Amino acid sequence: MSAAIDPITLAVLAGRMEQIADEMDATLFRAAFNPIIAEAHDASHGFYHASTGDTLVQGKSGLPIFVGVMAFAVKAVIDKAAEAGDLADGDIYIFNDAHMGGTHLSDMRLVRPYYREGELFCYLASVGHWHDVGGAVPGNYNPSATEAFQEAFILPPVKLARAGVIQQDIIDILLRNTRLPQSAMGDLNGQLGALDLGVKRLDELLDEYGAETVSAALDALGDRAETLMRSELSGLPDGRWEAVDYLDNDGITDIALPIKVALEIKGDTMVLDFEGTAPVTAGPVNIAYPTAVATAYVAIKHIFPDLPANAGVMRPIDVRVPDGSLLSAEFPAPVGGYTETILRMIDVIFSAASQAAPERVVANAYGTINALSIAGKRANGQRWVMFSFYGGGHGGSIESDGLNHGNAPISTATIPPMEILEAAYPVMFRQWALRPDSAGAGQHRGGLGATYEIEVLEENAEAFLFGERGRFAPQGVQGGGTGAMNVFHYEQADGWKTPPLASKMLGIKLTKGQAVRLDTPGGGGYGPATSRDAQAVARDVALGYLTPDKATDLYGPAWKEVAA
Repeated sequence: MSAAIDPITLAVLAGRMEQIADEMDATLFRAAFNPIIAEAHDASHGFYHASTGDTLVQGKSGLPIFVGVMAFAVKAVIDKAAEAGDLADGDIYIFNDAHMGGTHLSDMRLVRPYYREGELFCYLASVGHWHDVGGAVPGNYNPSATEAFQEAFILPPVKLARAGVIQQDIIDILLRNTRLPQSAMGDLNGQLGALDLGVKRLDELLDEYGAETVSAALDALGDRAETLMRSELSGLPDGRWEAVDYLDNDGITDIALPIKVALEIKGDTMVLDFEGTAPVTAGPVNIAYPTAVATAYVAIKHIFPDLPANAGVMRPIDVRVPDGSLLSAEFPAPVGGYTETILRMIDVIFSAASQAAPERVVANAYGTINALSIAGKRANGQRWVMFSFYGGGHGGSIESDGLNHGNAPISTATIPPMEILEAAYPVMFRQWALRPDSAGAGQHRGGLGATYEIEVLEENAEAFLFGERGRFAPQGVQGGGTGAMNVFHYEQADGWKTPPLASKMLGIKLTKGQAVRLDTPGGGGYGPATSRDAQAVARDVALGYLTPDKATDLYGPAWKEVAA
């Protein structure tokens, strides 16, 4: 079927369909109530195969991690609808069950079948990170959870709309299980609006080109994605390369947890085998199998950036996740800290790939989103919950130094602006600055981490941190040095404190005027520090990125002659 469409029409349709998904993204970003969607763009939209759920098209603004996991989410709805036998035009399913749809319980998924002349053509889906979905911790990042029930309210796939009629009882259940019902309702309406727009735009596209031509284009895009991936793999050497890195702990027991990968290339195929990774843990650093597969896709997209966002990319790649590992946790194991684990997965894939194709890979980025929630009540009794994530340094590459203060490589999400957070919540940022001496040394150094110091302006509040890289620094590649580790402090009446588990803590009591501080990691370096240009070192010292003593310690005294 894919051979029946000419290249020009295929290119036009590919652009049109991607534009529809982009419009859906923009619609939600404008309509959402919570800053994690509206400002950070923690959401995604796309089209999915009518029978397999495979990703067909995703918008450019959506999070890459959702490309893979939403295929599992749509497949869960396909299976549920087949079991019930009552799928109809105008139905909309909603759920957040992470073991079925990947990621974590904060990500609310809406899946809608799209019909054309009475026949199911494809599925449209919307996913967005809701600000609060119940559970023990405001914002849902509970570092001490030992089962999913302690992380959030769990909703399996249920019909939010039946043949176009919204089911108010489902909305009532949702709003009763959040600390922020107004925010949840606003985000839900935004997602519904994005799906409505997607249907309208698909109607227009199929009216213009016909269902058969558009269907042929979708088939061709998947086939071409596979062909491109095989071509890329064929250009790399055959071999097997291994890498291992560690999570600080699971939030319950202070024991390091290995994540290990063996990357094997043979001809036009690749295997990513995670045998040797730690078993399922008591704490919430586990992830479900769909999330592990999606993470492999994100890493592959970084290594081969010109490949499209299409399930065909993964056809030549075998992702092997051992049963019983923390990468294949089953319900009700806690998975709320999935972001930290998938970042470490990406790190080890990069480290393994750097041995096969160093020119394609960057050193490890900062490796933690530092999910920080601060919550309390205002003087008028109104509850507030500030949840956000924070940036750090990216790894150096064969071409350049790493990015200073970037966002996590699992996503295109941006860090919410300080002005937005201060306007929405009773907090004040004492500092939001680059962190000197945090970059990994190298021919091309890593990017700098950041320092955030946040003061509470209400009488009482609680803080909750779910982070990583407090014990194991971001790694360099090709002889590059490690970035600085994550450091968290919180202010008390008798001075500043640090958490016993380094990167995770629950229920920190804060009074008005007290603060928390994050010193986030820098990225790893690329290539040996002895190969770095002395003028580049002198420039870093002049800009305040490096202190003079640290510059001499890492690179020797030659920079002083250049600076003089």
